Amino acid sequence: MSSVFTPPRLLKGALVAFDLPNPTPRVAVFQYNPATLTRSLEAQMQETEGKTGDPPRFKGAPVETIKFDVELDATDQLERGERQAGDTGVLAQLAALETLVYPRSGQVIANALLLKMGTIEIIPSVAPLTLFVWGKRRILPVRITEFSVTEDAHHPNLSPIRAKVSLGLRVLSYSDVSAENPAWNLFLAHQVVKEGLAALATTGSLDSVLGGGVQLL
Repeated sequence: MSSVFTPPRLLKGALVAFDLPNPTPRVAVFQYNPATLTRSLEAQMQETEGKTGDPPRFKGAPVETIKFDVELDATDQLERGERQAGDTGVLAQLAALETLVYPRSGQVIANALLLKMGTIEIIPSVAPLTLFVWGKRRILPVRITEFSVTEDAHHPNLSPIRAKVSLGLRVLSYSDVSAENPAWNLFLAHQVVKEGLAALATTGSLDSVLGGGVQLL
């Protein structure tokens, strides 16, 4: 009896933003998952100068940065005659990403009105809680630190048809925010998942490294 193979469903990466306390997310799904992610982690160690004999101590979670390119292409939609693609190309997808680094226009207008009314101190707009979602095991609170766009082709009305967005993200850990911030729990949950995965790939035995009968400590 033959069985039909069902390929696993391809999950899409995304940037998800929450304008708290509004629980409705703004989800910018990647049209194509980036082929490459570049990640770097810088350990945060306590300074121990003048304290010889003290063991190394962590002062917090490592500083992690992520860089990748998001490819956008309206060619297929144009070939199918989709009206939006013919009018705006990939402008809507670009806008979904770009507005993550803008204060909301409503808040800008409200602050301008407060200034006209004589308000001395205006509180800057709160940035959205932004999450980098890369599968179920990697959901990270982040801050967008780099954002550049290369538009490769344009419609006769000058809407971009193809574009590449190069993004740099700084992961926000429990060392960066207060415990009341949702990012605190989100990052801690990510670390717990990471520790569970690490347990699958490590062993408590040195036999495979040094052979039997070796005791290091």
